[in-house]
This record gives sequence, structure tokens and C-alpha cells, in this order.
Amino acid sequence: MFDADRLAARFERLPQLLEADPDLVRRGAFLDARFQVGIGKIPFDIVVAGGRVTSFERGPFVMRTWRFAIRGNTEAWGRWWQPMPEPGWHDLFAMTKRGDIVLEGDLQPLMANLQYLKDLLVLPRDGAAEAKR
Repeated sequence: MFDADRLAARFERLPQLLEADPDLVRRGAFLDARFQVGIGKIPFDIVVAGGRVTSFERGPFVMRTWRFAIRGNTEAWGRWWQPMPEPGWHDLFAMTKRGDIVLEGDLQPLMANLQYLKDLLVLPRDGAAEAKR
């Protein structure tokens, strides 16, 4: 139903979308971490320092280290990025409970910056930027 390459292309706009949201950058000021986001079989290596994305690469990677990973199937990301996600598709933890999203690694920085990371991952959502105005 959802195409991984189209979803990955949408996700690749993340650094520019974040730079256009100074409030979100400010809220992530205390996060310094390398993490991975998986969209289907497509991994992304992301480094956030002081709330800004300082490195953003599309994989595949060989033996790339990361602090934590958020991996989901294409249906999970496709539904998450709908303008108004249906119940159960609107929250990372709801999707982990169902098995559509997997959280791995050292979850302390993820949990300590949970709202920032959830808001960061919402940026590619249809209409997300317009809704903040």
C-alpha cells in the first residue's frame, strides 16, 4: 500500500523542515545523539547536536554505530504521516505495541527527549508545517 522509496523521499526533507522550526530546534537543545530511523528496509543515520540535525544519511550502512533506533514498516510510517492519523497510528508507542514500530538500543536519550523526537518525526507529515502556523 505504501511505497518505501516515496516515504524515504518524504523523510529526506527532515533537516530542512527542522531548520524552518526554530521552536523545535530550541526544545531539542539538550539532545546530542546518533540514532537510526528505519523506513521499511531503508535505514537513515541521523546525528542531532543541540537540537539540530548535523548529519543525515540514507543507507544501507555496514556496521554503523547508533545510540538508539526507531524502525517501522512502511504501513506504520505511511499512516503516521497522514494529515490526521487514525487512532493507533498516531503514536509511536501504540505502533510498538502492535509490532509495527520497534525501538532498540539505549532508550534513555529517546525517553529523555521523547516529545522532541516525536515532533521531529512528525515534520514530514502532510500539513504538519501549516498546522503549526
